[in-house]
Amino acid sequence: MAWGLGRDYMFARPMADEGGVLVMSSVKVECVIKEKTEIGESPVWEEKDSSLLYVDITGQRVSRWNSLTRQIESIATEKPVGSVVPRQAGGYVIAEGTRFDFVDWVKRSITAVAHVNDKEKPNTRFNDGKVDPAGRFFAGTMCLDMKPDVMDAALYTLHPDHSVVQHFDQVHISNGLDWSLDHRTFYYIDSLAFKVEAFDYDIQTGGLSNRRMVYKMEKDEGIPDGMSIDTEGKLWVACFNGGRVLRIDPQTGTRLQTVKLPAEKITSCCFGGKDYSDLYVTSAYTGMDSDSLAKHPEAGCIFKVSGLGVKGIPPYSYTG
Repeated sequence: MAWGLGRDYMFARPMADEGGVLVMSSVKVECVIKEKTEIGESPVWEEKDSSLLYVDITGQRVSRWNSLTRQIESIATEKPVGSVVPRQAGGYVIAEGTRFDFVDWVKRSITAVAHVNDKEKPNTRFNDGKVDPAGRFFAGTMCLDMKPDVMDAALYTLHPDHSVVQHFDQVHISNGLDWSLDHRTFYYIDSLAFKVEAFDYDIQTGGLSNRRMVYKMEKDEGIPDGMSIDTEGKLWVACFNGGRVLRIDPQTGTRLQTVKLPAEKITSCCFGGKDYSDLYVTSAYTGMDSDSLAKHPEAGCIFKVSGLGVKGIPPYSYTG
């Protein structure tokens, strides 16, 4: 069942089947950041000051929302910015256009670090990215025309020495990514392939091998987008045009839970808040007409999901 409480949404969900007895828990969805993003993405929780870091890709800005003061600070980028990650030395690293940049938040400055070779594939830009457990920044590109038969994008890594490695190409839209708790598996989404995939992961080198499918999206679930992992090793997948986040068991390939949200274009998610027990979910309003916007007035906002009964892990920082 579901019912609305103003701008909050409550859902009852099964927690577990204990000897045939269904244990229920209330899940609450709250719109916490009402400043809309054209394409909100790459949410990252910053524990030190209880803030949420995120980007607006086509709005071309990196933002920080302080959950205590409810204030938002932003820095404009030169080109569309696909993702942002914390940097161990201070500040952040972003993947914008077809380059990696360092962001000095205090000086409000952005400095180019490395470019990917885009001369043969000019119609691409960086999209989602995340830091691996060893401090490398993984980020992939996407094709701007987004046609099913165009696969000019790729997945890259910015190593701590600022060198860039391409892992593979033939990608439509490089999107959600994360690592298993034992760091031996890399999970990955190419959105227009409509599936979640896994690779064997070499933590020493950052190398990928043994590509395989973990979960195939069902018709009503939309397009797989951003992704996060919880402390039980289960994946949380944002569903663009699906209005939901899925919890998936990557070992069995089964969907364990669906959390519906009051926006259709759900883009990504991360755990944050106290003990990383809340799930922060970004969304978009790009491409929506007036009727769709009237139906989903919170499109482009950022939501907090609480009461899930699971926790996430702190994000890793780029070590270069």
